[in-house]
Amino acid sequence: MSSYRVNAFIYATIVAMGGFLFGLDAALISGTTDFITNEFSLTSMQLGTAVSAPAWGVLVALPFAGYICNAFGRKKAIMLVAVLYLISALASAFAPSYGVLVAARFLGGLAFSSISLASMYIGEIAPPKWRGKLVSMTQINIVVGLSGAYFVNYLIHQWAGSGSEWVSTLCIDTHTWRWMLGSEIPFAILWFGLLMIIPESPSWLFYRGRAEDAKATLRKILPQDEVEHHLNEMQESLSLGCHNQSIASQLKETFSKPMRLIFIIALTIGIAQQCTGINAILFYAQTVFKQLGIGADAAFAQAIWLGVTSIVFTVLGLLLVDKLGRRPLIIWGMVWIIASLALCSYSFKEARYVITAQSIEEMSGLENPERLTALVEVEFENDIAFKNAVKKALGEEEAAVHLTSLMQTATRMNATLVLIGILSFIGAFHFSVGPVMWVLFSEIFPIAIRGIAIPFFTIITSLTSALVQKFFPWQLENMGMSSIFLSYGAAVLVGLVILFKTLKETKNMSLEEIQLSLLVKNKDEK
Repeated sequence: MSSYRVNAFIYATIVAMGGFLFGLDAALISGTTDFITNEFSLTSMQLGTAVSAPAWGVLVALPFAGYICNAFGRKKAIMLVAVLYLISALASAFAPSYGVLVAARFLGGLAFSSISLASMYIGEIAPPKWRGKLVSMTQINIVVGLSGAYFVNYLIHQWAGSGSEWVSTLCIDTHTWRWMLGSEIPFAILWFGLLMIIPESPSWLFYRGRAEDAKATLRKILPQDEVEHHLNEMQESLSLGCHNQSIASQLKETFSKPMRLIFIIALTIGIAQQCTGINAILFYAQTVFKQLGIGADAAFAQAIWLGVTSIVFTVLGLLLVDKLGRRPLIIWGMVWIIASLALCSYSFKEARYVITAQSIEEMSGLENPERLTALVEVEFENDIAFKNAVKKALGEEEAAVHLTSLMQTATRMNATLVLIGILSFIGAFHFSVGPVMWVLFSEIFPIAIRGIAIPFFTIITSLTSALVQKFFPWQLENMGMSSIFLSYGAAVLVGLVILFKTLKETKNMSLEEIQLSLLVKNKDEK
């Protein structure tokens, strides 16, 4: 491999580690939901706030991320993100109250802009034929982080219940969730150190009038005979956009008529990606698996399969994104997602819930179990009816303590079919709209507005994600799993129809060719 390709790969790999921190930070909370609910006596909406806090934080960060990366450079902006991850992890692990925990996780959300910044940076330093693979590395790192989080949660959960003396000495058994959230700290320190060796983006240097510095960076990542040609392409791309560097002028350009097709594509995929419900499944993984009636220990173990599946199919998507193209992966991936969600919805629809007298007798820690006698051998047609009956019999607080055990004994469903549906959904997402959205975001915007446009549409994605995460516990209490999966599938179907009509292929094109093609075509339509 040529030295310039090695350099591009190294720089992209380091920056893409922000995806690992993102995945780790986002998924570690999935193992803590029961612990923090019990410790801080949370309602379903309060739990939703704690889990979704980072998604709200990123909404605040992204507008500033665009300004910071344009004013101070992509490298400095990404290094600031690493510092925010570290502070958030420390504050979350030592949070003395619910309010502090939410604030700490909100601060971590400010760092979630690392995803859009990483896509921007890698898109600007990657050779055209490698861009799809290198940008998708961010998604690879996200799913590795997710998988790592599930494994860490499982490991700490097992340690906490082992009864070992060293576990008690380190207070892992009494502060389990704090150890889970604190496991992010060493990774944040490592990433910050590695970021010191990457160069500044050549596109940003050229955009700021530092052509010689941009040329010096390009010599590290491109063949020498392509450097001048690439500089000329950047000049042509810059001439297509506004020259005023203000945020207002760049936003105006983003909403302009020549950008109409790009706007529709970016808006649709930004919303549809999160309307799949991916972050509800990933960030509430243990909660979702407990709905299958498999118990807490099995739920932690099954969550690891989510991470493994995510890695396998993201790698496949990475290998094929520059061969099959962006459009086929998006369109057929969304069809696959809809089919998987429909399977999950059907499986939960067919589930039944029945409490037996023996299961009540075998329950430990339940005072006055005769309160459940009226529910014995009564068949409930959905999880909502069953949960409401248990709450009525035991009361809200006591029902919350024993509901997992009761679900484990009462659930009558094809858990294997649901597991297949969930893993199929995870695979479809990470094979298609998961990584490919970021590839498109790194490609379709002109250089003059990229620093504002990518964070702007990431805000749309993050807002959708925040709403999905925030209301999932409420949906679980009031809609049930079947209706939740059905609603996700319907939303994806709407996005599929729009993208089928508008999404164009961009593989093997330079950034300037993509933008010129889309803008010229759109101008001709006026």
